[in-house]
Amino acid sequence: MEMNKSNEEEIWLDKNKVNERHIYYAAKRFFDFIASLLALITLSPSFLIIAIFIKSEDWRAPVFYSQIRLGVNGRPFKMYKFRSMVVYADKEIQKLLDKNEVDGAMFKIKNDPRITKVGKVIRKYSLDELPQLLNVLIGDMSLVGPRPPLPREVAEYTNYDKQRLLVQPGCTGLWQVSGRNSLGFAEMVELDLSYIKRSNVLIDMMILFKTVKIMMIPNNAY
Repeated sequence: MEMNKSNEEEIWLDKNKVNERHIYYAAKRFFDFIASLLALITLSPSFLIIAIFIKSEDWRAPVFYSQIRLGVNGRPFKMYKFRSMVVYADKEIQKLLDKNEVDGAMFKIKNDPRITKVGKVIRKYSLDELPQLLNVLIGDMSLVGPRPPLPREVAEYTNYDKQRLLVQPGCTGLWQVSGRNSLGFAEMVELDLSYIKRSNVLIDMMILFKTVKIMMIPNNAY
């Protein structure tokens, strides 16, 4: 699914139409629960291996990292990841804001000095995101949906940008499989709104398939 680049009209969504898709969202939640449960069981040996590597760099530091993100309708929740940065990373971000390489309400720098050696590897292959399967299992996230933003990012959102929050955020989405960090914030918003407007089971399966492919052959993840 690709956006028509020649169409520069903004996408304003009908909130009522989005919320009325009960059958699709019920089917999506059922699939999310079963798939995340099976994935957590199947990938548990991988979790242990990644944890050992993270501990090998600093045995006193935690394996997992949690961060408050905003979900559907701006509801805050705790999102889980494998720790890929130094323990004091959050305290250092203010010193790095002027080095941001992404336009708009999002922060990314390619050579982030806070990232550990193991972190560089697991981020490249998106392995640091695997604990979000727990968020999917308990219903904070979906397997497919817009990237869950930070509260400080949403504080900079326009009303147009806030349309991203109409649906459950996802572990992966159209932005991740369409260029990820090579795209700017405005392009990410357009991709997310395009997904929300046109999403269905087949599109979700397509995005999941592409995500697995990208995990094996990374596309600008850092």
